[in-house]
Amino acid sequence: MTTGTALPTATPGAPRLKGRGTPLRERLFRAGLWASLAIGVVFLVGLLTYVVVEGWSRLTPKLWTNFPDIIDPSNAGAQSAITGTIWVIAFTALYCLPTGVLTAIYLEEYADRDRWWNRAIEINIQNLAAVPSIVYGILGLGVISRGLGFGQTVLTASLTLSLLVLPIVIISSREAIRAVPQSIRQASLALGATRWQTVWRQVLPAAVPGMATGSILALSRAIGEAAPLLLLGGLTFITFNPTGVHSQFTVLPIQIFNWISQSRAEFTALASAAIVILLVILLAMNSLAIWLRNHFSRHW
Repeated sequence: MTTGTALPTATPGAPRLKGRGTPLRERLFRAGLWASLAIGVVFLVGLLTYVVVEGWSRLTPKLWTNFPDIIDPSNAGAQSAITGTIWVIAFTALYCLPTGVLTAIYLEEYADRDRWWNRAIEINIQNLAAVPSIVYGILGLGVISRGLGFGQTVLTASLTLSLLVLPIVIISSREAIRAVPQSIRQASLALGATRWQTVWRQVLPAAVPGMATGSILALSRAIGEAAPLLLLGGLTFITFNPTGVHSQFTVLPIQIFNWISQSRAEFTALASAAIVILLVILLAMNSLAIWLRNHFSRHW
């Protein structure tokens, strides 16, 4: 007596077999994603092309060696704005990066989640990340500039921008620390290392790529801010370079705002050329973030 082979029966709810084709809704969703990406790229390329073409004639050494000149635009430059930008961003990094990293270490490695003040700190950090930049400008003007008496200086601008990007640094550093496997910590503690030795020698080196990437992207946001610095009294016309944290200042976004507000067409070309310089600085910072991430990244 021969027996036949039982045919497989379809199970209700079983996944769709390959080769049946992609559902229409999924195809429409993918098409919408590609269309959104294409629209963003087209507008970005168009904007960059316009800026480069408009400012190409002014991309000469005069742009970064000369000071602003309202009377003769052909001889005007942005040396004071470029130097002021470097001063402000350098001190912003000096103030916010150590504070943000140490706060992230405390919240991830030492803070007790059952304590109400630790939960309050986390909620406030998340809320501060969504506060508009102009609010930080008002805070810097009322508390740092006038309350502490620092005035309209590089120090005031750096501290205000530090407050602006500090939540971003904390959140990105926490995510980088959280990505380190718990087995690394447990192995270090099992070998007799203290908690601080474990954090310093094991966790932080493994978290460097994510922390560095988030920090540089936060500084990239700070370098393009103009609204809070205008409230702080950033000068729109300055013919000298800052010499310290107590010097008056201007930055590239403010200088671009000043030039684009002028009626003569020569200043429009100057503003476009300054935008190109600012984009070059941003691309350099983002390239550094990518290099740090690739150089120090580890695969677990």
